[in-house]
Amino acid sequence: MNNHEIDYKLHGDDMQFVEVELDPSETVIAEAGALMMMEDGIAMETIFGDGSQSSGGSGLMGKLMGAGKRIITGESLFMTTFTNNGTGKRHVSFAAPYPGKIIPMDLSTLNGKIICQKDAFLAAAKGVSIGIEFQRKIGAGFFGGEGFIMQKLEGDGLAFVHAGGTIYRKNLQKGEVIRVDTGCLVAMTGDVDYNIEAVPGIKTALFGGEGLFFATLRGPGSVWIQSMPFSRLASRVFAAAPQNPAGRSKGEGSAAGGLFDLLGGR
Repeated sequence: MNNHEIDYKLHGDDMQFVEVELDPSETVIAEAGALMMMEDGIAMETIFGDGSQSSGGSGLMGKLMGAGKRIITGESLFMTTFTNNGTGKRHVSFAAPYPGKIIPMDLSTLNGKIICQKDAFLAAAKGVSIGIEFQRKIGAGFFGGEGFIMQKLEGDGLAFVHAGGTIYRKNLQKGEVIRVDTGCLVAMTGDVDYNIEAVPGIKTALFGGEGLFFATLRGPGSVWIQSMPFSRLASRVFAAAPQNPAGRSKGEGSAAGGLFDLLGGR
């Protein structure tokens, strides 16, 4: 094993957090801002890149290359490591950023590589490399919901990925094809063939409400699909929010607010 062997426990249902158990000298790496709580004896350190040995070599140049990969994927320049410097077991917990599920992925059972949404990564055992995955096909790059670049997680340790709503794992047989809304694709194993297809028919494309393109995934391999992408949730919240004129700040959307207006309170 090149990665640290960590134990974990998931808590909650729709707003989950993962509790990681660290033996002495074990380290877990996480996105900046993902920390929920940690026990005494755990040292926290902010680093460039992902801290793995495969981030481009040792030294300043290797660290800059690792950090540069994260800038390209739209992530923070820094990541945070949590190391157990005590003599016994210690626990550190990381929270999901929005309603959904945390998916534990043992990369040693997934051929050592997972391709995922650029904002899906939450935490991993030290040694897991968080890099970028360039889509080989131009169509997938320009029209895929996640853009030309996706994240890849490589190694033989545990990684934790987060996505919205309910998560469904689909195991594809060789040659089996599934079409997915581009925003609903969470992750896939490295052997899945990924491409973008246009929705057939002008009428369906313009008035179907499902967008102009969908992802075509061809097996063999495994695919993880989310029922509620955060972008879809955000658009629903924005559409339902009252569209208030500039300067309104009291009693919006309530009978009291309407009465306040009627009495000339503003």
